[in-house]
Amino acid sequence: MSHQSVVSDSAPAPIGPYSQAVRSGKTLYCSGQIALDPASGNLVEGDVSAQAEQVMKNLGAVLGAAKYDYGDVVKTTIFLIDMSDFAAVNAIYGKYFDASKPARSTVAVAGLPRGARVEIDCIARK
Repeated sequence: MSHQSVVSDSAPAPIGPYSQAVRSGKTLYCSGQIALDPASGNLVEGDVSAQAEQVMKNLGAVLGAAKYDYGDVVKTTIFLIDMSDFAAVNAIYGKYFDASKPARSTVAVAGLPRGARVEIDCIARK
């Protein structure tokens, strides 16, 4: 089965050799997003809630570029550098998945690119 890269100008450009997302058939695999401002490429200022909000906006932009939305998301993975941020990130995340709740994993990691506190990736399916 062939696959195609998805690009959104409304999300930050990749900071490495990867695609923002790849569509294979009816499935969309979105790369992890951190809280980069799409216009400046810089990490947004503020606490983990502000970062989580930007991460979700970035994911939404990538989903939208492929003509998917949050309701199509079937699986997410949340990466946190500090599990004490779980409740704050969960509160922001929950605003985007109120009706459709995808399967999810949350893991603690030693670090994330650019000093980010949270990264989220997802898989969506039509």
